[in-house]
Amino acid sequence: MFADRSAHATSPARELALDCLTAGIEAARPERAVERQCAVRNGTFRVRGADYDLSAYEKMLVVGGGKAADGLAAALADRLDPDGGVVVTGARTADPDGVAVRLGEHPTPGEGSVAGAEAVLAAAEAAGEETLVVAAITGGGSALLCAPAGGLAADDLAAVTADLLAAGAPVEAVNRVRRACSSLKGGGLAAAAAPATIVGIVVSDVVGDDPGVVASGPTVPRPVDPEAALAVLDRYDVRAAAVREHLEAATPEPAPAVDAATHVVAGAADAIEAAAAVAADRGYEPCRLSTRIEGEASEAGRLHAAVAAEVAAAGHPVEPPAVLLSGGETTVTVDGDGAGGPNQEFAVGAGLALPSEAAVAAVDTDGRDGSTDAAGALVGGFDDATAQAVRAALAENDCHGFLEERDALLRSGPTGTNVNDLRVVVVD
Repeated sequence: MFADRSAHATSPARELALDCLTAGIEAARPERAVERQCAVRNGTFRVRGADYDLSAYEKMLVVGGGKAADGLAAALADRLDPDGGVVVTGARTADPDGVAVRLGEHPTPGEGSVAGAEAVLAAAEAAGEETLVVAAITGGGSALLCAPAGGLAADDLAAVTADLLAAGAPVEAVNRVRRACSSLKGGGLAAAAAPATIVGIVVSDVVGDDPGVVASGPTVPRPVDPEAALAVLDRYDVRAAAVREHLEAATPEPAPAVDAATHVVAGAADAIEAAAAVAADRGYEPCRLSTRIEGEASEAGRLHAAVAAEVAAAGHPVEPPAVLLSGGETTVTVDGDGAGGPNQEFAVGAGLALPSEAAVAAVDTDGRDGSTDAAGALVGGFDDATAQAVRAALAENDCHGFLEERDALLRSGPTGTNVNDLRVVVVD
């Protein structure tokens, strides 16, 4: 999974960290999630206990979007044999039978995202009352499914998204703005497909696995609240003139009156459980810290390092050898002009306080951390001679350059899944 593995696996702790990451990402792949949570038996499609009689429908479509939407659509198509459909993704990793795959842009939307969203909406709108529409939704769909409302353009949404992310806004706040500026989000896809039966199948990349937040909830009816969106822009001091003009002229809208069921089939917990199983198999005590870690990435790294130091020194909260595991989504408030991503800043921040007998690895499970070509990083504790360079890298938000010089970047390419960050701290 990771390039130049032998160069990274230079100690038992580092090797175990890599194995835990690999197991976690594999467990979060859409095909594994569908295998666990979905089945077709005797003409009935079952998703997490909900049954759909396939004989009741004349036609079946698969539509959707996200970084892993093509893989999720492929896994569903293998079981459902759809009559057509279209999904939008960022980097193609699968070829779903009978379902067209379009390419869009991420993390800021572009013309491909707009064209893809139009194709998805057109397919949904063509569905009749006797159609079953299965929506394959994964993280990244907010940018990849871009259907600007009113007179907004893709460039407007791209700019406001980039500005909010650079200001350190969490994904839920960014999506509040996106939802108020899109005709597809907040249940818009479900509304377009009505009166067809629509079933959302979701691979979650958000803290708490709220299906209304993943990809801004295309199948989850939510009201449009322009004032709440404006409050987000004010809080993070984002000007976004065109978006503000749209929101100031918009009126609140109730949630679309549609009946759509949405099922989350995979999330961060699946990745952490798989990683924990690997740790336990190697004789290490797994400690699941949380799937909900948020906040500034480097500060979260220091917190994990502090827990690792406590484990090494006092055996709390677990006795070593141990593996600390967490998921979630940290953010970076950008003050410098370097390159990096949340997982790289997490690793560098952790390395400042990591005990010598520990190793820390952190990746974005989709294979791309921030705007870089790296998934994340694997480091040990930094010595005193390196501390000044570490602090300079954090101050300039240039952790990518710092880690590149030390051959500490982990590269995997697109993984075909997306359940957000996965972090592993090994204490020998």
